[in-house]
Amino acid sequence: MTAECAKQSVRAAGGLIVRDGTDGTEVLLVHRPSYDDWTFPKGKVDPGESDEDAARREVEEETGFRCALDLELPSTQYLDARGRHKTVRYWLMHVIGGGFVVNNEVDQIEWMTAAAARARLTYDRDRELAEYVA
Repeated sequence: MTAECAKQSVRAAGGLIVRDGTDGTEVLLVHRPSYDDWTFPKGKVDPGESDEDAARREVEEETGFRCALDLELPSTQYLDARGRHKTVRYWLMHVIGGGFVVNNEVDQIEWMTAAAARARLTYDRDRELAEYVA
């Protein structure tokens, strides 16, 4: 990879937060008004930060929930809105504390079954990840 390509790459991390619901396992989706999309919480890794720490931090910043990491899921790769190559590492997570408060990135959250999530998610790459929600 050339230095120019490295500058154009973005590392990010996030999570699929799951819980037991009345109809089985539920997963949390976030709505980001700036993109008008439904997705999983995620964000860029800060310099010197591990991907695992970034996943926990970004999930808490976007949802208000402190979470523990469970199983690592496959990463996604795509071009972001600025044309940069973006790789996002994801983990299944479960809530250990906190609560949602509307913030500058996320205005709504919804817990739903994996089937309902696949119908609501904006991006195909997220629909593929939802397959891992049991």
